[in-house]
Amino acid sequence: MNKPTIDEILAPRPEARPRIYAYAIGDDAHAGLLKVGQTTRDVKRRVSEQLRTAAIKNFRIELDEPAERDDGSIFSDHEVRAALARKGFARSELEWMRCTVADIATVLAELRTGRKLGGNHHQTFGMRREQAEAVRVTHNYFHSRWAEDMHAVPRFLWNAKMRFGKTFASYHLAKKMDAKRVLVLTFKPAVEDAWQTDLESHADFDGWQYLSRSSGSDPTQIDSKKPVVYFGSFQDLLGRDAVGNIKPRNEWLHQVDWDLVVFDEYHFGAWRETAKELFEGEEDAVAKREAKLEYAAGLDVINEDLNVLSQKETDFLPITTKAYLYLSGTPFKALATGEFIEEQIFNWTYTDEQRAKAEFATGNPGEWNPYGALPKMRLLTYQMPDELVAVASSGEFDEFDLNEFFSATGTGQEVQFKHKNDVQRWLDIIRGQYAPRAVESLKTGTRPPFPYSDVRLLPYLQHSFWFLPNVAACHAMASLLAEKHNTFWHEYGVVVAAGASAGIGLEALPPVREAIGSGFDTKTITLSCGKLTTGVTVAQWSSILMLRNLKSPETYFQAAFRVQSPWSVKNPNGDDPNEEEVLKPACFVFDFAPTRALRQLSEYGIGLSPNEPNPENAVRDLVSFLPVLAYDGANMTQIDAGGILDIAMAGTSATLLARKWESALLVNVDNDTLRRIMDNPEALAAVERIEGWRALGDNIIETIINKGEKVKDLKSKAKSGELTEKEKKELTNEEREYKSQRKAVQEKLIKFATRIPAFMYLTDFRENTLLDVITKLEPDLFAAVTGLTVKDFHLLVRLKVFNTEHMNQAVFAFRRYEDASLRYTGIESHQGLTYYGLYDTVVAKEASQPTVAAIKTGILRHWGETPSALYALSIIDGIEKRGLIQNATLRVSDILTMLNEQELSGEIVSALAILTQSEFPVLHTRGEFIDGDGNRYKLAAEDFQRVLTHDTIAHPITKSEVAKASNYVLPIFVIDDNALGDREQ
Repeated sequence: MNKPTIDEILAPRPEARPRIYAYAIGDDAHAGLLKVGQTTRDVKRRVSEQLRTAAIKNFRIELDEPAERDDGSIFSDHEVRAALARKGFARSELEWMRCTVADIATVLAELRTGRKLGGNHHQTFGMRREQAEAVRVTHNYFHSRWAEDMHAVPRFLWNAKMRFGKTFASYHLAKKMDAKRVLVLTFKPAVEDAWQTDLESHADFDGWQYLSRSSGSDPTQIDSKKPVVYFGSFQDLLGRDAVGNIKPRNEWLHQVDWDLVVFDEYHFGAWRETAKELFEGEEDAVAKREAKLEYAAGLDVINEDLNVLSQKETDFLPITTKAYLYLSGTPFKALATGEFIEEQIFNWTYTDEQRAKAEFATGNPGEWNPYGALPKMRLLTYQMPDELVAVASSGEFDEFDLNEFFSATGTGQEVQFKHKNDVQRWLDIIRGQYAPRAVESLKTGTRPPFPYSDVRLLPYLQHSFWFLPNVAACHAMASLLAEKHNTFWHEYGVVVAAGASAGIGLEALPPVREAIGSGFDTKTITLSCGKLTTGVTVAQWSSILMLRNLKSPETYFQAAFRVQSPWSVKNPNGDDPNEEEVLKPACFVFDFAPTRALRQLSEYGIGLSPNEPNPENAVRDLVSFLPVLAYDGANMTQIDAGGILDIAMAGTSATLLARKWESALLVNVDNDTLRRIMDNPEALAAVERIEGWRALGDNIIETIINKGEKVKDLKSKAKSGELTEKEKKELTNEEREYKSQRKAVQEKLIKFATRIPAFMYLTDFRENTLLDVITKLEPDLFAAVTGLTVKDFHLLVRLKVFNTEHMNQAVFAFRRYEDASLRYTGIESHQGLTYYGLYDTVVAKEASQPTVAAIKTGILRHWGETPSALYALSIIDGIEKRGLIQNATLRVSDILTMLNEQELSGEIVSALAILTQSEFPVLHTRGEFIDGDGNRYKLAAEDFQRVLTHDTIAHPITKSEVAKASNYVLPIFVIDDNALGDREQ
């Protein structure tokens, strides 16, 4: 026998790994059948070899999974087919089974885990990192509270955006708690499908029981040894019969000791307001029915009971539970008012999602990214021409009024825009065909990216959502787009999802789906004034045009996130079920009222980060993943967080800023806060020294609390139907009086708060916080202006009578407005100022000049690795290598030497433009005059400008006029005074 070689002795281990696969053939003979097999080779190659001899090409690989158990042992395709047969699925012939992919996946899960799964629990995916973290911190918080007080009923909030997977994570929290009884309550009954599907399709919840009013299951017949989830709508559980008793079908709910109660889409008060604003453009009857789907009737008083009377959930929901979990996508009020403290909140925002997407891609190159299909949102704003703004401007700052501009009159076929000619101009503008703008583009040599003209944007506008002010505007737009001369728009299928004729709620969706089809070969525009902005997913929508005024950031982004749904194709080539092709990597929001849009964006960013003392940091975090491009009528530029806040502030005034100090958000007068004041003699004495307080009457706080308790008791009695007519009248009177007195207290506290801004004018300190100014620098003045001592004020702040978070925002707005106003007049408000003082914190003012590294990064981010940008970076490197200092001069020949080039190309000219015209210019352009004798003279900036504009110059020595001066002047470049000052990389 031959002696083995070293290579044979050290032969590599085979990379075989057994896999189970299933494929289908697209013909009548194989309809409903799947071929189930196994291989240790590449599945795609194995299937191709099988079918090659029969020349079959119309196959599709539906499943490709490891054939391994959790303990490491292997199972075969024979075991898979046998398990399917035991479940009653027929074997057609050999390895062909009459079943679905989900049926095979269920069997695979059973073979892996060794457990028989009920129903169709075929899903086996695990929690994503953020879901596991939400479960961990919530579970730890619950147990920390129970360790302090075994009878405590802790509350926790998940502030999680759409597609976080709240149902799946909530069930895992219940499982970790070993909860056997879980009650899910929602204010949006339409979300039931997600709760039922997640429980009944995942192997982790095999054996769990799902109940709801619509499921038809008998709750008295459930297996008491197995976990049960009951899904119910809040309004149904609150329902009473004619005499006020709990409806018989719900009695069992009130007898169960629940382990966990989940409030889905909590903060229905905010939902109600959002629903109202979303549908306010619909006809009244339709709007009420649409809003009712979002925010059910009968809940109007509950929001006040929770937030004003400081009632607890159990006060109006007579059940017992060990813990509460609240789920919400936009709980701004709960975050801002401190309803939940930091350790009671888990956040998962759009920013978190996009950051996770980027980090996964960086850390796992080549792997499937679980966040990969979630599009990155971009906001593009457009300043409309003056002639259009003049048609519809409103407010103190003449902002473009979208509602007025797109207002329409008439009914049916006769409806048309009030400003039809101007709306036609707008249609021309967004496709780059507006004549005056076209001439400007030719002059500047640039073509701004208007939505329907830029080839980079057009693919994202194949299916778009246009959000208009009302039903009439939707029909008017459809008519205008259909007119003969608008041939460009005839390529698009226009669907009017507005008005009673479109149906209520999801009834408006089928025509949109039909028009879009697969989405590949069609083009559509969906016109809506509220319908389809909640609770629906249309994957093909990739852009939304905001064509109406919206007041709140919650409503704005509720609509905007409709276009952020993922659109991808699983198994795109039919040969790898684990492959995913993303069809929508980005989505776009187009807005034509820039100031209003950026104000919404800034408020949204600040609202998502209530614990961030510097609003600019909050906005910066958001726009790092939601880039903003703004067209100012001449150029399209990317705006940073500071720019967004500046533009948002441009739409404000000292009057509006002063109103921030008149906001009810600055003070808390709920029963809990009033009780804290009453229980503290010093605090009670302090508020009684506030001007005008005594006019409210003796013991006003105690009176309000007592009346609140009485109102609460009467309401509770009313629920059981025990109120007499006299008591009903008493409830009405008590409630009216209670609200009136509470409002009077609120007004006195607000009046006190309006005195605080005086310190922003009465002191010259800026680097100190306003709190420092009050307490350390001007304490006597504070007492004189407000009537309270500093100690009194501190105490009231500590008791949460005043909201310091909102005070900080109000101070920040003032500081930025003040500086912007003074800079406009050429005055620097406070020379050398590096910090803003807010109410009780200090934030850094942005640095006046970035580092070399920051400038280079900015160039690459703005222009990419284009030849011009790379030349610009080389010029900066050349300046550094030469050790040139400020005001040093560079001639064109010097720059060509730096770049090792022989002549001035277009790319080099562009590079010089980048370095001279950016936000932080490195170079300034000047001129050098060479007279007939060859003498060189550097020109002042104004002389060089005169050459450029008039082509004349006075000789620097003789003062004689030189005609056609451009023939004697060469450009030179002067290094900026501050540029590259900080050269630490």
